[in-house]
Amino acid sequence: MLAEALSNLTQSSHPDLLVGFNKADDAGVFRISENQALVQTLDFFTPIVDDPFWFGKIAAANALSDVYAMGGRPVTALSIVCFPEGDMEPKILAQILAGAEETINESGAVLVGGHSVKDKELKYGLSITGLIDPKNLITNAGAKAGDVLYLTKPLGTGIVSTAIKRDACPEELIVRIMQQMATLNKDAAEEAVKIGAHAMTDVTGFGFLGHALEMAKASNVTLEIDASAIPIIPEALEFAKAGYLTGGAKDNQKHVGAALEIVGNTDENILHILFDPQTSGGLLVATPDNAPSDMAVIGRVTKASDESLKIT
Repeated sequence: MLAEALSNLTQSSHPDLLVGFNKADDAGVFRISENQALVQTLDFFTPIVDDPFWFGKIAAANALSDVYAMGGRPVTALSIVCFPEGDMEPKILAQILAGAEETINESGAVLVGGHSVKDKELKYGLSITGLIDPKNLITNAGAKAGDVLYLTKPLGTGIVSTAIKRDACPEELIVRIMQQMATLNKDAAEEAVKIGAHAMTDVTGFGFLGHALEMAKASNVTLEIDASAIPIIPEALEFAKAGYLTGGAKDNQKHVGAALEIVGNTDENILHILFDPQTSGGLLVATPDNAPSDMAVIGRVTKASDESLKIT
């Protein structure tokens, strides 16, 4: 739906607009001087966990991730609040804001304000502004044949979140998943910049394969994915087998469509997880073939072919 809407808009043209919305990148980038540019993004959503404090932490980490995915450093944050006043106690909102502020402080950014409206459904997120030297900018369009691919967080949070809503998750798993989603991509992004990453994107609502497709198309390459190397939350695979699937995964699969070639017999439940929408997921990074040995390599970049994605 969003892609269709954006297709009717004219891409803004300005000599200092370094990244707009034309290649589905994670944030916009606008140069303000020779050595500095603004990185700007916003993201908000309905609660995916019951704990309001952790919801705030996860929402903040999710929004901050877009700046990290460009190689930038977040500096300021603005809260976006839709709150069902009268139906929820104000202390719930206070806990959400406290969780978000804790994660914002962890990132080194500063919460400078925000805006709220009355709404029938609770929603929360943030608009983040970051800084970057344009020479160090990383987009999703720079992947080159010969690069290796790695992913920094295991997949499956969408399926697990569905299981949480159906009261099928033990408390230990709920805590572990909340901690994963609230973990910043800060360290992973800094490592990617250090090793000279050619392309980077964070894995969120379009699922792993949806965001991989954006990178492949923007870079005019093919991404070959080793399904057996993909880090997956073990319980997510069990929940997928039990049918705890998301509607978003079906939409993502339809979006990827014929751009995906499956070579061999990949378990259908693993495919469900590769399409699974993620909240505050990890970074998908394409680097020269000199990535540190402690990184989980999940595939490689090859020259463009008939299919943008291949799973082996």
